[in-house]
Amino acid sequence: MIDLNCDAGELEDADLEAELLAVVTSVSIACGAHAGDEAVMERTARLALARRVRIGAHPSYPDRENFGRVKMDLTPAEIEKTVSEQIARLAAVVERQGGELAHVKPHGALYNVAAHDAGTARAVGRAVAAWNPRGIILGLAGSPALGLWREMGLSVAAEAFADRRYEPDGSLRSRKFADALITDPQEAAAQARRFAKEGKAQTICIHSDTPGAREIARACRKALEAC
Repeated sequence: MIDLNCDAGELEDADLEAELLAVVTSVSIACGAHAGDEAVMERTARLALARRVRIGAHPSYPDRENFGRVKMDLTPAEIEKTVSEQIARLAAVVERQGGELAHVKPHGALYNVAAHDAGTARAVGRAVAAWNPRGIILGLAGSPALGLWREMGLSVAAEAFADRRYEPDGSLRSRKFADALITDPQEAAAQARRFAKEGKAQTICIHSDTPGAREIARACRKALEAC
C-alpha cells in the first residue's frame, strides 16, 4: 500500500490523534513553531512509536498567530536556521523515546512557497541535509522543488493530498476559498485512490485539522488497501 500520512501535533485533541495514528503509516509532527510544544511532541511521538508509525518533522515559518499558513519575509539563511532548529527539537524528543526521525515535511506556507521558490527550497534542503544527508524530504508532487532537492543529493518523496482541492497547474487551492478542503470521506478516498493509481506520488496526506479527519482517514486507508 502507498504510504498514508497525516500532519499531527497541532491540536489538543489527543483522542483524535490516537485514532489517526491507528490508521496512517507515517506522521509529520509540528515542531513548536506554528503549533505544539515539547509536551505535545512527546505525546504524539509516543503514540506513533507505539503503533510503529514512521515519524517526520513538520517545520514551519515561526508564526503561531497564523498557524504557519502565511508567508513570512525571511531570508534563506533565516529559513535554514529555523528549520534546522525545529528538526533538532523534535529529533531530541523522539530519540529520548528510543525512536528516530525518518523524514522532514515543511508545513503550510513554507511548503507552498518552497514548492516553487528555489531560494526557499534550497534553504529547506540545506537544513534537511545538515540533519541527515540520507533523510527523506516530502514535497508537492509535480513541483520544481522535488528536482532541486534531488540535485542537492537528497532523497525525495512526492506528496499528494486526499483532503485538498487542486488548481489546474497542480498547486493546492488556497484556503481562502470555501471549497479548498475536501471533507466528504468518500470524495477524499476517491481522490487518494486516483493518486495512488496514477503513480505520481509516494505518499498521500490527510490533515488532522480537516473536519471529519477520522472518517476521511479510515475511508482513505480502505481505498488504498484495495488498490
